[in-house]
Amino acid sequence: MELGIERLASFVSHFGFGKPSGIDIKGEMGGLLPTPEWKARRFKQKWYPGETVIVGIGQGYTLVTPMQLAQATAILANNGKAMKPHLVTGIQENKTGKVHQVQPVVVDQVALNPKNIELVKQGMMDVTLPGGTAARLGADSEYLMASKTGTAQVIGIKQNEKYNESKLAERHLDHALFITYAPAENPKIAVAIIVENGKHGGSTAGPIARRVMDYYLLGKEPPTAKPAIDEAAISAPTPAEPAEEHAHDE
Repeated sequence: MELGIERLASFVSHFGFGKPSGIDIKGEMGGLLPTPEWKARRFKQKWYPGETVIVGIGQGYTLVTPMQLAQATAILANNGKAMKPHLVTGIQENKTGKVHQVQPVVVDQVALNPKNIELVKQGMMDVTLPGGTAARLGADSEYLMASKTGTAQVIGIKQNEKYNESKLAERHLDHALFITYAPAENPKIAVAIIVENGKHGGSTAGPIARRVMDYYLLGKEPPTAKPAIDEAAISAPTPAEPAEEHAHDE
C-alpha cells in the first residue's frame, strides 16, 4: 500500500498491461489496469487502500489478455526490453515472390533492478524444479524453464465461503493459467496458456506450454491421439441393416 496505486499502475503498464500490444490483429482488446481516475469515472467512487493490494496480485478489477501475459513474460525474459509483437517474420509478394522481413522494433525499455529481476527469475525457474508447483513438467525436460502457474476466478466467492470445485458447474470452474519462457538461461520463446475452466495451471495449462516449447526448441512433434477402436465390434460384426432416411434440421 505504501507504493500507491499510481506508481504501481505506472510501472506495470510498461509490461504491456492496460493497453493493446500493437500486434497486427484487428480488434485486439486492451484489458484493464484500474486506477483511481478510472474508478471515479466508472463507479463514481473513491479508491480504497485495500484495492491497491488486490491489484498488486492481479485481482479485483484487473483484466488481462493472453497476448498481454505472453508479452509481459517476454519483457521479463528480456530484462525489461519490450519488442513489438508480430504474427509473422516476413511477408511475401504474390507476383514477385520477394519476401519483406519484419524488422524487430523496441517499443519500451523498463528500468529494472538487476538484483530484483534475478530473484524473480530464480523463483520462476524453481516452479518446474523439485518442490515447485509444476515440478512434473521439468522432470524430464532437456532445457530449463522459467514459469508461473496460476488461476483466474470465474465467479465470486462470499467472504465466509470456501472454494469447492466439486460443487460448481463446469462453466464456473477457475480458468487455468501458465506463463513460461525458455531456455531460462538464454530465452528463445515466451508462452502464455489459458485453459477455460481448466481448474489448475500446473496440471492443465502447463503441459500444453511444454508441448509448444518442445516443438519450437527441439523440433518434437506432439503425440497424436489414436482413434478408439471397439474390439468387440470388430470380432463380432452385426449384420447390415437397410438404410433409413431421417429428417433433420441444418
